[in-house]
Amino acid sequence: MAWYPAATKLELQPESDGQPAIRPTQFILHSVAAPWTARRMYEYWRDAVALESHFGLGFEGDLAQYIGTETRADANYRANRRPDGTGAVSIETASNKQHTDPWTDQQIEQLIRVGVWLHQRHGIPLRKCRTADDPGYGYHRLHAAWSSGGTACPGDARVKQFEKVVFPQIVARAKGQTTPPPKEEDMPLSDADIERVAKQTALATLGYRNEVMNARSLEETGRPIPDVYAMQSRTYEGMQAMRTQLAAQSAAIQSLAAQLGDNADTDTVVAAVERAIRDAVVHVSVDVTGPTKEA
Repeated sequence: MAWYPAATKLELQPESDGQPAIRPTQFILHSVAAPWTARRMYEYWRDAVALESHFGLGFEGDLAQYIGTETRADANYRANRRPDGTGAVSIETASNKQHTDPWTDQQIEQLIRVGVWLHQRHGIPLRKCRTADDPGYGYHRLHAAWSSGGTACPGDARVKQFEKVVFPQIVARAKGQTTPPPKEEDMPLSDADIERVAKQTALATLGYRNEVMNARSLEETGRPIPDVYAMQSRTYEGMQAMRTQLAAQSAAIQSLAAQLGDNADTDTVVAAVERAIRDAVVHVSVDVTGPTKEA
């Protein structure tokens, strides 16, 4: 049996002694779909289920090995042990329950180190597994034969990290290159992100203007402008509500006009709707900015 010297040894019995030997030719990465430490994974394999991985890895980089890498572990379905005696080394990694989160920096570093050691100790070739039986490196969902009913494991975010960071760094370090892992690309802003930034920028601009006005008021009259930030926030929110309302009403006008028959007086209908909109806008404006003074 082969034990990775940098991992905590938490040997599972009777599996470690009772399961058949393998010749390791693959390294398959998993997400456990639970935010567990490496020790908690050991307890789960020991007490709750009749399967296991070779390694377990927590969010903080805590790494444990449960079975020697030359003994079968049962996390990879048909890759556990093949008729020719070859099999895959498996590692389960802590994740959220939907395995949608990325690996932490500590997890990435440990995955790279284990991957390099497996190449050095067992000669696993530095390539992605091209088929389910092909020697190399992969992740659980890469080939259907590695799961009994299909799986999304380890999740989209981690597949991306495998492709862009983990596997390239295993190859680089195994070849003696020591460049740091590349930074992941920033995710594009969502519509909600853009809206939030726009609001913050608008309020910051209005707030700066009102600070100037407030200082001027104090200097000239001795009285500050009351609650300028709250007023500007309400005004901005009111403007957003009006913009949404006007867009909906504009669409309603176009739809209404399109549905009118040839004999209907389209101009009269449109003019009436537009007058109603103007009245509504005035009403919204009064609600947002407060009652206007009488002339």
